Amino acid sequence: MMLLDSNENKKKLCHLYNEISKELFGFGTTLLRAAIENNIITFYARHRRSPRSTALEGEAPTLKLEVDFRMSLLYKKRLREKLEEEMGLNIEVVLRDYDAATQWAITNVILQENEP
Repeated sequence: MMLLDSNENKKKLCHLYNEISKELFGFGTTLLRAAIENNIITFYARHRRSPRSTALEGEAPTLKLEVDFRMSLLYKKRLREKLEEEMGLNIEVVLRDYDAATQWAITNVILQENEP
């Protein structure tokens, strides 16, 4: 499945991504950009540091890493659901890498290719 690389689609994608951020963390991203190339959507996002996250980092760093990991899994699940439900996309996989030190996240959404 191909998604047209248009400003309208990119705005909608960013809106959905930011909605999930607000839902899970209580606030949106500080920087967000979406790119569409063939059957891959890439989100470049910088997230805000949560006060709870900062507190955990000092008191229980291992727990903070576990929470970051679990939240990233939840983010991928919610993003997949929203993109499938609201944009009608057929998604093969959602891949996400998050760096807690810099708050950067890169998320790749690979769409299912049409069968020949």
